[in-house]
Amino acid sequence: MIGEYRHARRVNFYETDAAGIVHFSWYPRYMEEAEHALWRSVGLTIHERGGEIGWPRVALAFDYHAPLRFEDEFEAVIRIADIGRTSIRYTCDIVRGGERIASGSMTIVCVERRPGQTVRAVEIPSEVAACFQAAEPA
Repeated sequence: MIGEYRHARRVNFYETDAAGIVHFSWYPRYMEEAEHALWRSVGLTIHERGGEIGWPRVALAFDYHAPLRFEDEFEAVIRIADIGRTSIRYTCDIVRGGERIASGSMTIVCVERRPGQTVRAVEIPSEVAACFQAAEPA
C-alpha cells in the first residue's frame, strides 16, 4: 500500500509566460501527472480504455507561494489525504530544492460510466482500494 509519491519534473518552455514564469494553470497539471505516476507505481491506471469506471475531479484548489521558472527542476509530492467509500482526496506540494512553491488539494470520485446512462458514484473497487492508504500529514 502506498500513500505518497514523489514525481520529479523539469519546467518546459511552453509552460511559461513571456517572463519565463510558469503559468498558474500548470500546477494542477503537475499534480495530475504525479497522480497518474502514483497509480502506475502500484500497477494501475486511472483510465482504463473501454472501462466502465471513471474518476472525475470534483474539487481542486491551489495556493501559490513562489514562482517556478523555465528549466527549474522540481518535485510534485502527492499524498493520499483520505480514502472514502467513493472518493479519494489528495494533497500535493510542488517543491524545488526544499522550497515549497505551491500547495494544493484535489478530490476525485469513482463513477460508473455506461453508454446512454447518467454517470453515478460507485464504491471504489477493492483492487484499487487495496493499493492505497492515507499518508501521514506532511
